[in-house]
Amino acid sequence: MIYVDADACPVKDEAERVATRHGLRLALVSNGGLRPSRNPLVDTVIVPEGPDVADQWIADRASKGDVVVTADMPLAARCVEAGAQVLRHDGSTLDVRNIGQQLAMRDLMADLRASDPFRQGGGRAFSKADRSRFLDALERAVRKAQQEART
Repeated sequence: MIYVDADACPVKDEAERVATRHGLRLALVSNGGLRPSRNPLVDTVIVPEGPDVADQWIADRASKGDVVVTADMPLAARCVEAGAQVLRHDGSTLDVRNIGQQLAMRDLMADLRASDPFRQGGGRAFSKADRSRFLDALERAVRKAQQEART
């Protein structure tokens, strides 16, 4: 199963292509605003409004043999702990070796933004190279998850 934290996710179409190629179920989880896919492998899951409701839904279900796509570090940490393969939208992998550092960086950046009202947003635009890296990383993650599910 592939779970996508779909609110503001730029790689939903790519995730659907990979899921279809492998014959895997794909859950696009959000608070709404998604157009349902006609693909029978794709479930559009609309959760109630509220902070972290979509994250909670994914975290309650993700386990070994699954792949999770998210930019949310607390959700990523919970899914890594559950044994799932976790990817960011740019294709970077989150695992037991780097999730602690990523959580610390997230907290540091939140503190910096809170202390300086002019340090908001930012980051670079999502690029074609990011999309390509994501597709490659998702292929690898799916294969690894399938191998883990067999063992």
